Amino acid sequence: MSSTLLEVTRAAHEDVERLERLIVKDLQNDPPTARDRLYQSHRVRNNIDTIISTTEKLVEIYEDKDNARKDEIAALGGQTATGINVFSAFYDRLKEIREYHRKHPAARVVDANEEYEALLKEEPVIEFSGEEAFGRYLDLHELFNQYINSKFGAKIEYSAYLDVFSQPHNIPWKLKSTREYMESLLEYLIYFFQRTEPLQDLDRIFSKVEAEFEEQWANGQVQGWEKQGRENEDDPAQHTMIDLDYYGTVEELVEVGPEKLKEALAALGLKTGGTVQQRAERLFLTKLTPLEKLDKKHFAKGSHGPRQNGSSAVSQDINSLKHVALMEAKMKKLCDLLSKTIEQTKENVVKKQALTYEEMEQEREEEETQVDTESDDEDQQIYNPLKLPMGWDGKPIPYWLYKLHGLGQEFKCEICGNYSYWGRRAFERHFKEWRHQHGMRCLGIPNTKNFNEITNIQEAQELWEKIRERQGVNKWRPDLEEEYEDKEGNIYNKKTYTDLQRQGLI
Repeated sequence: MSSTLLEVTRAAHEDVERLERLIVKDLQNDPPTARDRLYQSHRVRNNIDTIISTTEKLVEIYEDKDNARKDEIAALGGQTATGINVFSAFYDRLKEIREYHRKHPAARVVDANEEYEALLKEEPVIEFSGEEAFGRYLDLHELFNQYINSKFGAKIEYSAYLDVFSQPHNIPWKLKSTREYMESLLEYLIYFFQRTEPLQDLDRIFSKVEAEFEEQWANGQVQGWEKQGRENEDDPAQHTMIDLDYYGTVEELVEVGPEKLKEALAALGLKTGGTVQQRAERLFLTKLTPLEKLDKKHFAKGSHGPRQNGSSAVSQDINSLKHVALMEAKMKKLCDLLSKTIEQTKENVVKKQALTYEEMEQEREEEETQVDTESDDEDQQIYNPLKLPMGWDGKPIPYWLYKLHGLGQEFKCEICGNYSYWGRRAFERHFKEWRHQHGMRCLGIPNTKNFNEITNIQEAQELWEKIRERQGVNKWRPDLEEEYEDKEGNIYNKKTYTDLQRQGLI
């Protein structure tokens, strides 16, 4: 029955429509845990991939390159080799249906909705290592070992590596010629991103990154590759090639130094080993003899003779460096998208350094049981029509308590460091508490009743200036501020000194 091309087309359209409804129904559910949310994303991703593959088959059917669909439609209309015979086509199809049911008497109508509904409860298999903890952390231990054993790597701890692996622009470009590390790092980040964010269109993200990279490379603005991006203005060959016309002897060429001689020989594809004298002699040969006529023993191993020297070698090096720079740009973009996961990984590594093996195993078991019980708790919806604040037990507080303390209103005090006080009663009480008094002392202002209801630092300072002006604190008052000293060295203000003197006590 479903062997006809039109029936296959109809079934394909029906499958696409059912999958679209299934995706909408799945996305309408709010997963209670991160694990369920990841399962949902992968289910949707799998359904989208199925829709894409089914649609591609439909496109091939509608293109009808072998005219099979056209012939089948013509046969339904009764068109035969002898002419048009509608009744013959009708009875032939009726005979085919009867023959099918005769061979399959127990055939029944299968409700496809039941099969598709079961997909909503499916838990896709997602491969994560134990260190990744189901997508919560990165597992970069293998890449860390590769980094510390490379020429550009440093002997650092794994926790420090998590801070520097996303900064490849700090590596000197001369040490980036080996692409194995960057390729492995980019491959892992792509694989991790696809497992944790299956609904993201990574191809579209990378196409945008490539477009921006091409523009920056042409202008020499790629971070860490500024000099290499300007192919015309700042050619790498200009830094490595040595103009031999300025040197008449090998001894003069020796004074250039071993490193520059090595770079010049490498740019020409010649051997770079030996002493400084040998390097200078080998390079001086190119002044009198063209590269094509030099003996092959002077060329480095792996070089195919003079064909890969000169401008072609420089062009090949530029393309190789550009490819590494593009991988770095893609890796930086992925690190931006996974910034939250990277921070969580750093915190987890630092935390694990202070735990024993038994404590880590106990914590892992607690996390697994917490994930299992978390979904059960979330299934019980809390009835809170008045939107009351939650208490310590995770349930709404009583309404009478809410009205009595005014807990629904939030008050902030800038003097207390923007601390929040919930409810009018708590806000009024805090003016007498240590937190507010300490904040006033830091401002050099006495905590008097004049400053009640004042929570802004600028307003408190302005009010204190007005009070001081009104009370005359800024004016000179000799009776209170002029000091007198008796024979015993005691200090008194003018008013107290004169009173004691009249009484004959001084």
